[in-house]
Formats: sequence, structure tokens, C-alpha cells
Amino acid sequence: MYDGRAPRGHVAPGYHASVAGEPDLNLLVALRALLEETNVTHAGERLGLGQSTMSSALARLRALFQDELLVRVGREYELTPLARQILPQVQVTLPLLAQALGQEQPFVAETARRTFGIQLSDYGAIELRPLFALAQAAAPGIRFDYLRLPADPTAAERDLLAHDFVVATPGIGIEVDSLELFRDEYVVLASRDNPVVAGGEISVDDLLASPFIRCDFGRAHMTPAERRMRELDIFPRVRVTTSTLLSMPLIVAGTDLVGVVPSRLVARNGEVTGTVAVPTPFPTVELIQRLWWHSAHNTDAAHTWFRTLAADAAGSGALAA
Repeated sequence: MYDGRAPRGHVAPGYHASVAGEPDLNLLVALRALLEETNVTHAGERLGLGQSTMSSALARLRALFQDELLVRVGREYELTPLARQILPQVQVTLPLLAQALGQEQPFVAETARRTFGIQLSDYGAIELRPLFALAQAAAPGIRFDYLRLPADPTAAERDLLAHDFVVATPGIGIEVDSLELFRDEYVVLASRDNPVVAGGEISVDDLLASPFIRCDFGRAHMTPAERRMRELDIFPRVRVTTSTLLSMPLIVAGTDLVGVVPSRLVARNGEVTGTVAVPTPFPTVELIQRLWWHSAHNTDAAHTWFRTLAADAAGSGALAA
């Protein structure tokens, strides 16, 4: 019966022999491989173990958690809701245990298999495509799981223990380690044929008189532009609320709606949607996107690799507009 160990006399790459009498630590290694690969055969290949051995490990894990963990959907396997909750915790815990036991392994990008959970907006996902492309070119076996931004940024530490990163602006209550990715600025979005922007600008009075569209990331979220408008006692008439920035040009097109959005959003979508960007009728507000993470991830070699790649990409201008 599988006790979590590699075959006698052999320790597979990426698979750490446990301290005698601690088989559950090895079972955690099997758990991580199974959940990241979502495939028994691939998980076994990764650990240098046979399919029957990994199947036995999965059976033990299912009994331990009282959950299927992996369920077949068509010809593939998918994680159960519980497995999705467990995976980020295992990804954080195992590197810490390996470091404590002196078993920490270097991250080898060419052969690594890892899923990074990143909470970000749809706008952030689009603008960071160059970074994700660089990462997957260097490490073909990694994957990215894009997740909604935390509903309550002030509780982001909890989310960042369960996931790898948050991409968001400063000043919304996230107080953990971070690095700057790129900068943008806010503009007013309007349909190209909207008369209030016919002269390439909009007044405060026209902004207040126009029906307004707002992207709502959650009750606790306030964008830098919204914060500035509140400071200036500018309160538009919100008539449409959406949860995605990318949908805003499509909704605004052909209407008298206006909104305040990042300039890159209109630069990428204005031509095809028939929308334009004009300067805000108040001092320019800068949008800074930062990569945030919990310090518990600092000892994770894969995490460190991605952070270094992100910092290099930002520093080289690869993420510039």
C-alpha cells in the first residue's frame, strides 16, 4: 500500500524523501502534484512514480479529505471546489516545510509545473499579456488562474495566503509586499458621436449632466479617479453599473453614457467600438498597477522566479503602453 514514499533507493526530481515516520509529508507532495497536474498519470511522471502508486495515493487523499478532489469531466479531470481551496494552501505550506527540513529545491523553469493564482481585473489581464507570455515562454509547464479581485481589499492578506498575487492600485487597503508593474491615467470614455465630447473635451457640468457608467469591483473598492472626484465634490449620475472594464466601450457605444476609465482601455478598443477618450475635466489622475503578495510566499522558489520576471519586465519597459 502506498505510504507516500518514492520507490526504494530512488528519489524522483521534485519529490522529497520524508523524515522517517512522517509519511503524511510525502502524501502532501503527492497531493500537490495531483492537484496541479489534474491528471494521475502526469502527476506520477512528475514524481517518478507509477500510475498505480499515484492512484493509491489519490485514494488515500480522497479518504482523508472525504472528497473526490479530482472528478472526470468528459475525457479530462477537474478539481472539486474543495480541491481548489486546498491547492493554494499546499503550494504555500510545502516550500516552508521543505525549507525547514533542508529539502528546498531550486526552481527549474524549463521543467517546472505550477499554477499561479492571480486576482486582477480584466483590464489588468489584458495589459499584462506580455508578462504572461514571457513567463510561459521561459516555463512552458506553468499555468495562470485569473481570479476576481478581492471583494474587500482590507482583508487581502487572507486572499493572498490562498492565492499567489493580486494586481491592483495602491491606496485601497492592501498592505503587503509589492512591486510596480506599469502606469496609466484616467480619461473620460464616450461614444464618438456624443455631442458633449465633440470638441475633444468635456466640462464638469456636462459630466454631471450625462448618464454615467461605473465599473464596480466590490463595495470596498474605490478607484483613484473616484477618490479624486469625491474630493472635488463631483458625483456623476450613475445609471449603469458593470463588473468588467472591458465591457464599458461596448456598452457606451451609440449612447449618451460617459464613464471614467484607464486610457489604455480606450486605446485598445476605441476604434472597433466607436468610442473615444477625452481628458478628465479635473486634474489628471494616475493609475498605478502593482503586484502584491503575502510574505509567506517569499521562500517559494517558483514565486520568487515570477516576481523577478515581473520586476525585470516592468523595468525594461515591456509592460509600457
